[in-house]
Amino acid sequence: MKPFAALALSLLALAQPAASQTHLVIVSGLGGDQAHREKFHRWAMTLIDAARQRFAVPEANITYLAEKESLDFESITARSTKENVQGTLAELAAGLEPGEGVLILLIGHGSYQGDRSLFSLPGPDMSAADFAIVLDQFTAQRVVLVNTTSASGDFVKELSAPGRTIITATKSPFERNETVFCQYFVQAFAEDVADVDKDERVSVLEAFNYARLELRRAYESDDRILTEHAQLDDNGDGEGSAEPDPSVADGALARQFVLEGADAATAVATADPQLAELLSRQRVLQQAVADLRGRKESIDPEVYGQELEGLLLELARVSRAIREREKGVEPR
Repeated sequence: MKPFAALALSLLALAQPAASQTHLVIVSGLGGDQAHREKFHRWAMTLIDAARQRFAVPEANITYLAEKESLDFESITARSTKENVQGTLAELAAGLEPGEGVLILLIGHGSYQGDRSLFSLPGPDMSAADFAIVLDQFTAQRVVLVNTTSASGDFVKELSAPGRTIITATKSPFERNETVFCQYFVQAFAEDVADVDKDERVSVLEAFNYARLELRRAYESDDRILTEHAQLDDNGDGEGSAEPDPSVADGALARQFVLEGADAATAVATADPQLAELLSRQRVLQQAVADLRGRKESIDPEVYGQELEGLLLELARVSRAIREREKGVEPR
């Protein structure tokens, strides 16, 4: 291992950080017909299953509101009425610790009426201004809101604030055709397709970039004109980026935000102490990679490259050992 990377690892090992757990809130709005309700539910469950199975997000940290509470649709917490959405997010904001993260995913249909962008719900719809009131209650948490509906572009301008990541499926309220951005956004978390930096996690930035590129390919494959242009804002300036670059403007916060459970290592510690130790080490390395990338512009390029190489090699080794341990094979 390069000396710079070894130094970084040794310093990090001295102070293993407490897990910064995330919470997931999915709101599936008014479907309008059974076909759309089923599609929206399928997208929601894709992300929920990934959160549970791939990223160890506890069941208690997952809330799913949908148009209809049906025995045919599993995991639904309550109906996605305006009152329930506002109440759920207010209760969550009151109970979260500083530094915890919440990812809010809006699935469904959107519209633009008068001068307001609206998210369609059973009963009264919610405007961007309505969501702004709710999000203001998250005073010390990391918040990501992803509006995957049509006519969602104005949500960036309305909700942008320091410490928040806002993603919309369209660049303006006038892109009103039905969107499919959500399909690729949730796929990024569910499959091994979006982990570009190979740190064994999928950041919101990686999911956004994967979704926009796959979306473009899908439209081109069908020989259709692209009618949805996703935007990401996380620097609080109210201007979204179609191709976020953390070194220039948007993307720094989104690159740091990942779905993760309270502490996967603690959860298995009594059953398999060696696996617990490996999982804990993996978390330290993942955070080290994220921290190093955040300091890239202030580090000599050669030093940065050496440190990153060492961290990624060590992370790959530990991740392989975890997979082997989980399969019942003694790590090499």
